[in-house]
Amino acid sequence: MTTQAAFLKTLRSIVGWQYVLTGDRRTAPYVKGFREGYGPALAVVKPDNLWQQWQVLEACIKADIIVVMQAANTGLTGGSTPVPGCDRKTVVINTTRICGIQILEQQNQIVALSGASLFDLESKLAKKGRLPHSVIGSSCIGASIVGGVCNNSGGALVERGPAYTELALFAEVDAEGNLRLVNNLDIDLGSTPKQILTNLDRQNYAPQDIKSTAKVASDKDYAIWVKDVSSNQPARFNADPRRLYEASGCAGKLAVFAVRLDSFAGNQKEATFFVSSNSADALQKLRIAMLTSNNPLPVSAEYIHQNILSLADRYGRDIVYLIRFFGSGFLPFFFRIKRQIDAVINKLPFLGKAPVDKFVHYFFRLFPSPTPRFMALRNERYKHHLLITEKDMGIEKTRALLHKFCLQENISAEEISKTQAESAYLMRYACAGAAVQYGLIHDADVEHVVALDIGLRRNDDNWFETLPLEISHKLIHSLYYGHFLCHVFHQDYVVRKGEDPEQIKNQLLHLLDERGAQYPAEHNVGHHYIASPALSAHYKKIDPRNALNSGIGGTSKNLSYNDQPSNKNNG
Repeated sequence: MTTQAAFLKTLRSIVGWQYVLTGDRRTAPYVKGFREGYGPALAVVKPDNLWQQWQVLEACIKADIIVVMQAANTGLTGGSTPVPGCDRKTVVINTTRICGIQILEQQNQIVALSGASLFDLESKLAKKGRLPHSVIGSSCIGASIVGGVCNNSGGALVERGPAYTELALFAEVDAEGNLRLVNNLDIDLGSTPKQILTNLDRQNYAPQDIKSTAKVASDKDYAIWVKDVSSNQPARFNADPRRLYEASGCAGKLAVFAVRLDSFAGNQKEATFFVSSNSADALQKLRIAMLTSNNPLPVSAEYIHQNILSLADRYGRDIVYLIRFFGSGFLPFFFRIKRQIDAVINKLPFLGKAPVDKFVHYFFRLFPSPTPRFMALRNERYKHHLLITEKDMGIEKTRALLHKFCLQENISAEEISKTQAESAYLMRYACAGAAVQYGLIHDADVEHVVALDIGLRRNDDNWFETLPLEISHKLIHSLYYGHFLCHVFHQDYVVRKGEDPEQIKNQLLHLLDERGAQYPAEHNVGHHYIASPALSAHYKKIDPRNALNSGIGGTSKNLSYNDQPSNKNNG
């Protein structure tokens, strides 16, 4: 028996034969990113519990196999997929079968195991009248809680900022290749890895085992931080050293088994306002007024540009109707099945590129426009839109503020019903995938979609981008949406056929550097961005052997970050 065969046999003895996936067809849904990223994997392993996760990890580290920790694989920068060109083979440990969520009633906190999803957390907390730490678009497609923490994912909630905790259970690999389990959950679970992981999996601990702790389980300072509109630093970005702590921001360079996070009291009352303007300056004045007043921060303030809303009407229509017909809980299943079908059909060249996407797109084109009438009418007249949701005591104050701005500035605002708000936020969600869908449908005209997520300086008044002609003429569309009060924007650029996307991306990033912006803001570096020197140093510090997620952020793909690769081949 070869060494590789013996290694695979070991993995199968841990999790069972059916949960060790090998071969291109079976591994395809796990080695290709949701939007980008692709690399070879020796195997994809799907443990059923935390102890199995540890055993698989231990076997990989012992064999000097690179480990990519993966949950729902919903990342937008390829950070949870393998990368080609490594000096060792790679195994993906997919944790979606380990989906437990434990409620800590007295602490108003939760413990999420490695594969638990934000969608399930929202559902579970809603029954108790509480809210999760984050609300992000990819919640609908199964985004994991642990993945959000590892990538400091942001989202729409103005008060809470990025996912962050100092309470986690994780494994680290030292420079000599020794694996160590670190229990910083501040819950007494035992002393050995098997005791700790089994007790947590089974929730085998008493209330007195949960320690009082000074460690935080959310970013307590963000509500103050975001209001400093004089700062020349962005409110949030992935390389922010304030939020790099063990599991938080580790980008898969630690193997995280569980995180402990705050939950929050539900809002007693909410109201949503739809604000439109043709003046970027007027909206900036509104932003400053909302952040510098003594009023409570709103729940969210989402920005949508005219062009992306128009595009989402046609190229996000499938997502809108899938959610309307089947509910958002259906989407993880839909995308999982779609990836499996894609893995087979994409090998049939006579069907062309992205046949499943094209079929779904043209099928839903038979349905009427999903854009609510009030949004469509506003979009004919205005370039810029905000969806502002307020809660409780902030509602009346925001009504008064918007009334004042409508009289004094080039702004139109109306309060919309709960049903209208749900439809409007659904369109905002559809914006996130519209550019990619456009590129797939019009592949004969589109070279690539360059997608950036950026954090602008909090004192950047010229927030709306104007591209120079030497870039804009190479693009079919420039599309903008994001989290307005946080000054975090998603900017999608649809590149014309024949143009160089990498060159255009570098030109765009250079412009952002000149503006003092930071990127990425919330999707993390993945294999899409080059990590800053400080961030690269952080990754090397927490994973000195380069055993996990090698090559992330353009870092070395070699053992111990050695410039001279070993004689082992990636596969």
